[in-house]
Amino acid sequence: MLGRDVIHLRGLEFYAYHGVLPEEQVLGQKFLIDMDLFCDLSQAGASDQVEDTIHYGEVYQVIKACVTGDSRHQLIEHLAEDIAQRVLGQFSCTSVRVEVHKPQAPIPGIFRDVSVEIWREVGK
Repeated sequence: MLGRDVIHLRGLEFYAYHGVLPEEQVLGQKFLIDMDLFCDLSQAGASDQVEDTIHYGEVYQVIKACVTGDSRHQLIEHLAEDIAQRVLGQFSCTSVRVEVHKPQAPIPGIFRDVSVEIWREVGK
């Protein structure tokens, strides 16, 4: 069963200024982030100590900095990559899944959501 442990962060909501169109970079819009962190949680399960796990409050702050910080991305693919690489670089997870939702994407039509999903592993 090793390698199947995961921490889920769902529906992290931020207002930011990413997009290709000039209006998106001026007016901004809502972005939603879902993330899965794959790691061995057996030590934390046995010890009940926060230092034996990945502190999801700290992960949230890294994601928030990526989404709402000074760096603006034209593509949500690039934003997802930025989030994945920063989290992999700062926390002891073996891989991550990042999904960036752009529910108000500038598409002329009726739709619920647009999103991209990427999976990244340490060292790859």
